[in-house]
Amino acid sequence: MGQVGKRLALLMLVIATVGCDRVTKHFAAATLAEGPTRSFMADTIRLEYIENTGAFLGLGASWPVEVRAGLFIVGNALLLLTIVVTAIRRRWSGPVLVGLTLFVAGGASNLADRVTRGSVIDFMNIGVGPLRTGIFNVADTAIMLGVAMVVFVGFRSSDDART
Repeated sequence: MGQVGKRLALLMLVIATVGCDRVTKHFAAATLAEGPTRSFMADTIRLEYIENTGAFLGLGASWPVEVRAGLFIVGNALLLLTIVVTAIRRRWSGPVLVGLTLFVAGGASNLADRVTRGSVIDFMNIGVGPLRTGIFNVADTAIMLGVAMVVFVGFRSSDDART
């Protein structure tokens, strides 16, 4: 696959990630906001609407609005921009670039929520019995998958360097 094809594939990944996140958040706001928690697969999956004004798992939700805006809007925007610029300048490719693309797409979609709503819509919870995740969304999943890919490639690279 040539450079144009690779760039087109990354653009399609961004569009698919952001699009899926936006559609599922719209669905959550339209169907879950005023209703009870919905449970599926013997309560393994729960759908519950929440507007998260904080960061991961609500961290910082009680901070003053100015502090939250500074960190969660300006800080996130600068972080995402720095990642994109670094990836371009260093000509990153392969799985690391795919992981960073997922991270940036998820982060950008959540950032759009923060800018337009002041909060992020979260609605999914997975677990068994008392062992459960926090409430999250599709963008959060993309962010975590992207981080996992970068870390996995980093560990593989360090293992290859040792042999």
